[in-house]
Amino acid sequence: MKVQIINKSRHPLPHYATEQSAGMDLRANLDNPIILKPMERKIIPTGLYIALPDGYEAQIRPRSGLAIKHGITLVNTPGTIDADYRGEIGIIMINLSDEDFEIKDGERIAQMVINKYEKIDWQPVNSLDKTQRGSGGFGSTGQ
Repeated sequence: MKVQIINKSRHPLPHYATEQSAGMDLRANLDNPIILKPMERKIIPTGLYIALPDGYEAQIRPRSGLAIKHGITLVNTPGTIDADYRGEIGIIMINLSDEDFEIKDGERIAQMVINKYEKIDWQPVNSLDKTQRGSGGFGSTGQ
């Protein structure tokens, strides 16, 4: 699938690190480093703009290395970029650690996964089919 992209950053286009990678790393596009204080959140620019085909979305997900090593994650995860959005991709990062974290230009800050989705039409009914789980909520299926 071909996806149109404008790259206003100083960095290479997002790419798959391995043959079987699902996500592509996104990099910070910064003139100066940004300090993310404990429990602080900021939108970090990427300099990337995309035009996805109808029926597709881009999901923005945290990087596991930043999460486990530094307590850095994303607030809205997975974040969705809709096919009709044409603005810059911004990454909403949060520092869950108790130490300042410096984000540098070009640092890999998130990953992007492209997914196909289906649109639905609601079908109002008076009852739903019965299942073994039924209306059991969180933890109802055991450990």
